[in-house]
Amino acid sequence: MSVHPIEVRAVDDQKIFILFGDGVSGEIDLSHLHGKGIFKKWDTTTPFKNVFINPENHSIAWDEELEIDSENLYFKLIGMSFEDWQKLQEEEHAAN
Repeated sequence: MSVHPIEVRAVDDQKIFILFGDGVSGEIDLSHLHGKGIFKKWDTTTPFKNVFINPENHSIAWDEELEIDSENLYFKLIGMSFEDWQKLQEEEHAAN
């Protein structure tokens, strides 16, 4: 996938707003991750509001260890699985 995030910001303590290069944007609720595993850092050493885009791999990050793959967030925003998206891309390519 060649679409990368170009903007991200915390909306509140559990949601982020993300904008991708193709114009897809929206809020994503990450409350299901709070308090679990490495995401416990949001409540201690790495505040949720410190979200940024990692320029090396385009992930959504809070520090060097705490990252979420931006592709998964993209698919969540468009309401598709990776497999459905890939099939659509193949169909569009075959039509051209």
